Amino acid sequence: MTEKTHILEQMNDRSREVFRRVVEGYLVNGDPVGSRTLTRELSEKVSAATIRNVMQDLEHLGLLDSPHISAGRIPTQLGLRMFVDGLLEVSDLDQTDRAALEATVDDASRDVGGLLDRLGTALSGVTHSAALVLTPKHEAPIRHIEFVSLAQDRALVVLVFADGQVENRVFSPPPGQTPSSMREAANFLNALIDGRTLSELRCTVAAQIKARRAELDHLAQQMVNSGLAIWDAPEGGEDRLIVRGRANLIDGELPEADLTRVRELFDDLERKRDIAQFLDLTEDGDGVRIFIGSENKLFSLSGSSLVVSPYMNSDRKIIGAVGVIGPTRLNYGRIVPIVDYTAQLVGRMLTDRETR
Repeated sequence: MTEKTHILEQMNDRSREVFRRVVEGYLVNGDPVGSRTLTRELSEKVSAATIRNVMQDLEHLGLLDSPHISAGRIPTQLGLRMFVDGLLEVSDLDQTDRAALEATVDDASRDVGGLLDRLGTALSGVTHSAALVLTPKHEAPIRHIEFVSLAQDRALVVLVFADGQVENRVFSPPPGQTPSSMREAANFLNALIDGRTLSELRCTVAAQIKARRAELDHLAQQMVNSGLAIWDAPEGGEDRLIVRGRANLIDGELPEADLTRVRELFDDLERKRDIAQFLDLTEDGDGVRIFIGSENKLFSLSGSSLVVSPYMNSDRKIIGAVGVIGPTRLNYGRIVPIVDYTAQLVGRMLTDRETR
């Protein structure tokens, strides 16, 4: 028997309703809920003193907390977890929200990054929160690679993919690079492409450099390694995480404590380097997951909540994720179906583009 199951079994109908009313009131306005307020809302007519006793029992169970001696109660992190797992009523997706999300992918463009950017903006707009979109790594076969010198300490690596997409990144080449070594590096890579994806090419390159070390000029070796590494570098990884709608939270009517946590959250987002962890949050398979407070290992410092769902390609492989993040006082019942539908929408969009 889990701790949560044991706690639920200790709660009768009255304590469950009091608990639910406190959490729902807190999620609506962020304020503690008092016994006098509950006497007007409960289906069962009981005295304020009786409700206070129930609230004290719930506090003893670790589900509620009292911020001040004479104030009402607010849910603890455990209380929010219990509410989400056992009492949350998920609403149907609003047709207006559905239309707003679908409008962003009604585009024949093959620019997946641009579409996901617009979808993140739409997701933020309909939830009135900050939206996160982890874009997929481009794993189409490569057609051509080129290195272009921009300055003594700056170069451009250009990848042309078999599906017609082109990606390029600026990076700092190893010291002493010459146009000749850049051409040699590009020729070496292009001879190995043979329909390989970037991940496959990286493995092949490591083996080939080891086997042909004497043949391949040292400068060209450095150029190959640094040119491919830019796709795994932190700055490259950060580009995969799209964050939209920060102003929805900063400008919202939040208590000062929540505003402080939101600012900490955004600082955390700015500092975050290992964005791959965001995808790890969805490792238990498809479907929406909710992380509350310290359960959220990515942004635990800010005490935030994250509602996240993975999306998949045509092979049913998880390649990215979408989510909504903010203070723990989120409208979970409304946001869960929105995030779920957004993830399904992205999956269908990517599948359609793969089959064109």
